[in-house]
Amino acid sequence: MQPKPKNRNLKIVVGFALVFTSLAVLIIYLGFKNVVSVQLMLLMLIALIGLYVGFGILAASYRFIRSLK
Repeated sequence: MQPKPKNRNLKIVVGFALVFTSLAVLIIYLGFKNVVSVQLMLLMLIALIGLYVGFGILAASYRFIRSLK
């Protein structure tokens, strides 16, 4: 088994941050161009935040349970 590079976690965090930011900017752009309504834009932003928080909690609990073994 090869040792993991030290900056691997940083690359993952930066990748998630870039994807989140790009999706949020896309949603805001669609809202201001009137492709979607303002209410739908806010709903999509709240759903995006909820997905990231939910999967973050899921990943953290998985890592915690895995460390117990």
